[in-house]
Amino acid sequence: MTSVPRPPQPPSSLSPSRASDFMQCPLLYRFRVIDKLPEKPSEAATRGTLVHAVLERLFDAPAAERTAPRAKALVPGQWDRLLASKPELAGLFAGDPDGERLAGWLGEAERLVERWFSLEDPTRLEPAEREMFVETELDSGLRLRGVIDRVDVAPTGEVRIVDYKTGKAPRPEYAEGALFQMKFYALVITRLKKVVPRRLQLVYLGSGDVLTYDPVPADLERVERKLLALWEAIRLATETGEWRPRPTKLCGWCDHQAVCPEFGGTPPVYPLLVRPAGSVEGGQGRMEPVRAEAGPTVALEGP
Repeated sequence: MTSVPRPPQPPSSLSPSRASDFMQCPLLYRFRVIDKLPEKPSEAATRGTLVHAVLERLFDAPAAERTAPRAKALVPGQWDRLLASKPELAGLFAGDPDGERLAGWLGEAERLVERWFSLEDPTRLEPAEREMFVETELDSGLRLRGVIDRVDVAPTGEVRIVDYKTGKAPRPEYAEGALFQMKFYALVITRLKKVVPRRLQLVYLGSGDVLTYDPVPADLERVERKLLALWEAIRLATETGEWRPRPTKLCGWCDHQAVCPEFGGTPPVYPLLVRPAGSVEGGQGRMEPVRAEAGPTVALEGP
């Protein structure tokens, strides 16, 4: 039986990735969340998914068996599982009859997995949670949700949130943007466990760096204010249909240039009801970066 596509719905929750989408470019958020336009899988993003799966599965083994050779040996099997769940990923290597590109790609995944052992010692870790789905509702009614790579809990009850990144660590001036996701999760965990995480840790496998941050309640209060301002901006754009593009150097990697006004395209017909035209302020244009506290238009610091 063919399933009937669900009609477009207004946004009902916020995750770190979708929050970053809106801060990067409101029109990109619309394409992904409301229009749900398809996007081609990329080798880099798929490799990241594969490496995450390997690092998650490694902890199924007893501590003494969590070695680099064992982790690397998990790569082919996890790739097969990923293909089984998402057959369209096979298209990434459709033009690779001899399998050379695929072999090189899998080899890079193995190198990223191996580098992790120089940054953390899995034989001394017993994660409380892996790939943990979290969801909470703020006092305002805003629902936050996401998936945390790893949560460690010390015998004393201190919580550490860990996220793996297969890219390189950002330059210092962009560190705050990189920590946005982690502070988002810290806010959620604080609501769920009634304790502020002791440490936020970003593990960059691409460059072999570890970025840590110890949050305090004031950090989470600022993040909550920023998220509320962001959600208000999303609500306003949803009601008015005004989703403004914000061109940056990241546009070169966007799958939606054909329907983006910045590239001469026309977005699909907006599928949701909008306010009467007279109630819409301003016109279609570019969204400039401002601080979250300054008003409903929000942009993430960094590239």
